[in-house]
Amino acid sequence: MSKVELPPYVCPYTGNLLAGVDEVGRGPLAGDVVAAAVILDPARPIEGLADSKKLTEKKRERLFDEILERALSFAIARATVEEIDRLNILHASLLAMRRAVEQLSVQPEFVLVDGNRKPDWSYACETVVKGDGRVAAIGAASILAKVTRDREMAELDHQYPGYGLAGHKGYPTRAHLEALERLGPSPIHRRSFGPVKQLAMDLA
Repeated sequence: MSKVELPPYVCPYTGNLLAGVDEVGRGPLAGDVVAAAVILDPARPIEGLADSKKLTEKKRERLFDEILERALSFAIARATVEEIDRLNILHASLLAMRRAVEQLSVQPEFVLVDGNRKPDWSYACETVVKGDGRVAAIGAASILAKVTRDREMAELDHQYPGYGLAGHKGYPTRAHLEALERLGPSPIHRRSFGPVKQLAMDLA
């Protein structure tokens, strides 16, 4: 069965202060959820912006540096593991996105949010399903968020060895689940997520 291609997105806003916002890290069992917001500079275009998941690590790293250099404004924010467990992952993701947009040094006139849910805020905005592959600013935000989170998970691998965080980035791979069984949850594991919650209950 072939995938249905979504039509090109046509934004109702035609000015230059358009922010794209996206988050990374809803599915992992460990670590923060990270969001980024980007206002691109029409005078300094960036070639190759796309859904960060469809880019190679090398290309993401190169585009990460280009975005930081050429964007009119960008911000990276997060919701912590504690906030994820308290609020649930959806509301924590929306909180991280709201923080990212609010931290932009240039406030946007319009915001495009990846997905089908938007934060509770006063910005004029629209949601865009699969926006990271359809809107350049959202694609840029997805790259900033993913590279930032991947780097953090590599650092956390040194602090919490044995889980393989640098490789699977906290996602529930077989190796990660086996490490959880062997080592138990670490302080950065999300206690509200099924496999971690069950293991914590078994160890109690």
